[in-house]
Amino acid sequence: MDSTKNQLNLVTEVSANNYKPLPVVLSEGNGIWVKDLEGKTYMDMLSAYSSLNQGHRHPKIIKALKDQADKITITSRAFHNDQMGAFLKKLCDMSGFTKALPMNTGAEAVETCIKAVRKYAKEQRGITEGEIIVCADNFHGRTITAISFSSEPQYRDGFGPYTPGFVIVPYGDIAAMEAAVNKNTIGVMLEPIQGEAGIIVPPEGYLKQIRELCDKHNILMILDEIQTGLARTGKLFAYNYENIKPDVLAVGKALGGGVYPVSAMLSNDAVMAVFRPGDHGSTFGGNPLGAAVGKAALEVIEDEKLAEKSFELGAYFVDELTKMNSPYVKEIRGKGLFVGVEIKSECGPARPFCEKLMELGLLCKETHQQTIRFAPPLIITKEELDKALGEIRKVLS
Repeated sequence: MDSTKNQLNLVTEVSANNYKPLPVVLSEGNGIWVKDLEGKTYMDMLSAYSSLNQGHRHPKIIKALKDQADKITITSRAFHNDQMGAFLKKLCDMSGFTKALPMNTGAEAVETCIKAVRKYAKEQRGITEGEIIVCADNFHGRTITAISFSSEPQYRDGFGPYTPGFVIVPYGDIAAMEAAVNKNTIGVMLEPIQGEAGIIVPPEGYLKQIRELCDKHNILMILDEIQTGLARTGKLFAYNYENIKPDVLAVGKALGGGVYPVSAMLSNDAVMAVFRPGDHGSTFGGNPLGAAVGKAALEVIEDEKLAEKSFELGAYFVDELTKMNSPYVKEIRGKGLFVGVEIKSECGPARPFCEKLMELGLLCKETHQQTIRFAPPLIITKEELDKALGEIRKVLS
């Protein structure tokens, strides 16, 4: 019989050591619940970093996957397929953009945004060595270009030379961003809430100030909502809180409904017009299997009102966490069901708290040493959230 110990030994033997997961081996998942090889049940409070907003194996998404798998799965973009158009139409209708370019992973969506903004600047403004302003403590993926503008030393160490063309400013500091704008600035790119950095929420009005700054200087505003988007923060997109709209948007993770990698860049006709046949592409981007899954994933978010659920339960969750008045907790941050609990440095790192929660049947993960990230599937009920709070109370009080 397979066991956790056997699997951990096997992974140690054959896998690159590029992650430090909690010592649990999951073999089944349904809704908000997962099981390990020994049959122990856990509540998933991480959702694969927001990839599972709709929960594990949502019946409608699984049906779309199976139905499409029985017809045709991959065509490449050398040919049309009968699923991509309807998927992108649904994505554009929900988001309010006019054009979408489908890819697979979030990192690919970010790279697509960067390429689009650079080419747009060349064609519209004649700038060939443009600069994009980014924020310290950002996380936009693990490609060479993405790590080139990371401020995290470990993400960069040993992977140079780096891609030029980026300027890093402090997150949440609009004055620093304005000071960084020059004649070569072509865009500003950021996360509306920084997830990997520890669920860092910027000052209220920050995104609106950036929108105004971009309009003033004729530069493009690019938002990475790969982790925050698709209802995670209590709105369809986090920027909806400030009633603004970026010029370019990267989406992914939950777009694949927790079963398949699907991502996209969204923008307007003018920006998307920079792409001509041969400029950019992906063998798997827009494939019929991913498109069918993506469309179903969007329909679940809309039909089950997951943004509204996240808004309501997120406020309740933060309120209950705050009431614990834990001696270990420095700060609680977040919007919707995207919550970070920062542990005081004098109380040690956050990982032992995550390990204790795992023992109690709750799966979450530390980020940036000190912060526990809570992001359960948005289908969670208040009763299930109360059950989670009961276990969290045992660990934090």
